Amino acid sequence: MAPIGTFWGDARQRQTKVILSVAALNGLELQQPVFQFGVTNKSPEFLSKFPYGKIPVFEDLEGWTLIEGSTIARYLSDLGNKSVLLGSNAKEAALIDQWVHFAEQEIGFPLSDALGLIYGFSGQFVRENLDKHVERLLRALKYLESYLATRPSVYLVTDSVSLADLVLAGVIHAAARVVLGAAERAEHPSIFAHYSKVTADEKIKEYWGTEDFTEVAVTEPKTL
Repeated sequence: MAPIGTFWGDARQRQTKVILSVAALNGLELQQPVFQFGVTNKSPEFLSKFPYGKIPVFEDLEGWTLIEGSTIARYLSDLGNKSVLLGSNAKEAALIDQWVHFAEQEIGFPLSDALGLIYGFSGQFVRENLDKHVERLLRALKYLESYLATRPSVYLVTDSVSLADLVLAGVIHAAARVVLGAAERAEHPSIFAHYSKVTADEKIKEYWGTEDFTEVAVTEPKTL
């Protein structure tokens, strides 16, 4: 199959992992130029296409462009058999959108705030503020854990992987690398069973894994 367009992203990004997984599951080929953060995205050629200068980004064969990870993942999901990743009816589609939103807003936002403090992106480190962000994240995980524990299927909505499952895997992977240590992961067995199931697919497992999970939750400033 010929490439459907060009994708720029960093393999460490959760959004990139989701997008590449969507493409693999839908049998879509993407051109992926060598990307060097802080260099490629500041080049005149890149900025002429994507003036905001951030990744991930996508350009199709006609020069049509998209920014924002969830938007790109949604578009690529729509290019294949929609019922595979986006549900087979309106209710399934709505539930998939619901869980995408929940993963990004209720888990992804406090996680980003916590990482901003830990890595110094959000000003001076204040432990009390970090604890507040992690508390909000854990509140969302508690709700998610209770929901997954009642599911006859390990997946969020249908009996197979959907876009929502991939987006959730993305935020969980990012959280487990820094703020969810072994103790915290043990308190959420259904969530991590979900992560293991979703990411075990032979088509996508190269993008995921657990080898970079932290053993102990990071609670102090850290450098990348």
